[in-house]
Amino acid sequence: MTLRPLAALALPLLAICAYPAAADVLIDNVRGISPDGKGGLERFTGLLVNDDGRIAAVYREKEKRPKKVAYKVNGKGRVVVPGMIDAHAHVMDTGFAKMTLDLSATRSLDEALARITAYVAAHPDRAWIEGGGWNQVNWGLDRMPTAAELDRATGGKPAFLTRVDGHAAWVNSAALAAGKVTETTPDPAGGRIERLPGSKKPAGVLVDAAQALVAAKMPKPRPSDRDTAFGEAQLEFLKQGVTAVADMGTTIHDWQAYRRAADAGNLRIRVIAYAHGVDDMTLIGGPGPTPWLYDDRLKMQGVKLYLDGALGSRGAWLKTSYADAPDVTGLPALSETQLGNHMSRAAIDNFQVAVHAIGDKANEMVLDTIEQLSATYKGDRRWRVEHAQVVDPTDIPRFGEHGTIASMQPQHQASDRLMAEARLGPDRLTGAYAWKSLGASGATLAFGSDTPVEPAQPFTGMSVAISRQGVDGQPVGGWQPQERLTIGEAMAAYTTGAAYAMFAEDRLGRLARGKRADFLFIDRDPTTATPESLRQTKVLETWINGQQAWSATRGAAKPGSSSPR
Repeated sequence: MTLRPLAALALPLLAICAYPAAADVLIDNVRGISPDGKGGLERFTGLLVNDDGRIAAVYREKEKRPKKVAYKVNGKGRVVVPGMIDAHAHVMDTGFAKMTLDLSATRSLDEALARITAYVAAHPDRAWIEGGGWNQVNWGLDRMPTAAELDRATGGKPAFLTRVDGHAAWVNSAALAAGKVTETTPDPAGGRIERLPGSKKPAGVLVDAAQALVAAKMPKPRPSDRDTAFGEAQLEFLKQGVTAVADMGTTIHDWQAYRRAADAGNLRIRVIAYAHGVDDMTLIGGPGPTPWLYDDRLKMQGVKLYLDGALGSRGAWLKTSYADAPDVTGLPALSETQLGNHMSRAAIDNFQVAVHAIGDKANEMVLDTIEQLSATYKGDRRWRVEHAQVVDPTDIPRFGEHGTIASMQPQHQASDRLMAEARLGPDRLTGAYAWKSLGASGATLAFGSDTPVEPAQPFTGMSVAISRQGVDGQPVGGWQPQERLTIGEAMAAYTTGAAYAMFAEDRLGRLARGKRADFLFIDRDPTTATPESLRQTKVLETWINGQQAWSATRGAAKPGSSSPR
């Protein structure tokens, strides 16, 4: 996913301010479920939270509770689970997606064009038409949309609409002109300009690095726009029970927005940042990862690097050609030397490295580089491979050799299934979205959403992880069912695994003594729910640091409240 520029907007920042600290809160009469840190689940009926937001005690049934506490919350027998950790999210893009044109629900090109036409009419003040979420596969197209088609809906204003995966942009003629993209413009390194059949004329879709040709000409978001976007994103995370996120691709401008929110008392969730390349890494972190800031709510942990694109736009780098495009193998964004240099530059100052790799060739190169660098950079590095969607089965055991993290997104499997079959053909499906096999190799599984590519819905992700099925229940028995996980494994990947993946297992991921009191009240027991029922799980309340941050009945916590209830 790439950061999408946004024209200036004027939307109010959502007020989501922290509670004042409350002493000794007893959360009692609950049906508590938490990973035990040993591969299983443990149950409890009460929690005692200190005034520093950490768990002081975990109570089982019939164990004595303290008689005097500042507050007592009767859980009324509801289910409590740890706060979910989204191990791969794009925080600002999630907020900006709510502030621009959303095409994710469109099911045909005509429907998309109608929505664009209506949006243009409703926003006459916008200098550019911005948005995203389109997917030509969902439209039933066997090609990308064109600039000429977009011209019909945009009334001459330049338009930049990102594909659902963020790795391609649909632009119109005015946008191509603004970027001076013509027949003579060469494909940039790591990118591709889609051309009209039989000519060199740009067709209207820019893949991966080619997006920058037009994006560079777009109005930049103002600080106030970023503040609004963060408020929108944070509220969505709270609603979905996500209490901590790994923000993949944090720019210095994003980091400043998080700092502004925290300084104003508006930072509720925990943001663990992975910088957008080495330059932003050094701007934000300087000599190394930052300490935990703002009561463990903000930390810059490492760097995010891109090695290839996505399957949907045929940018994922494969060892052999795409099954449905024999002349295409994908788009490497870096050479092996460049990748090694970037990873080494980060590792030398103890920044954690996270590399986007989707195709089997990209995954092979990352594993090769990890193997080479592990001889120099000793200790607990926790190299991260982001997505690891298509892995050659011969490379799967290599994930366990150097403690590599497989940072994956179960919802992608359900959304991509038919497209992946077309792109890969039957011979490469064995190593596709291979959660069980990667976990068995010794890799730690860390699950996320890649929001806004997929919604930040961890219980939907768990449903896919245990069933290998989409919302339609297809395919019967699950897709590549040998890769299904148990509910305990799936929950761990969204909690203890995700915490470990960001060096936060000492404070997040479990409901245990000494950990941060981040937890959810939900409406059902996920350990006994069917995949369909699990997908429908409702978050009733979200608590962070032992304080209620959001509830289904009252929304976000109001500023100045002195009670956690």
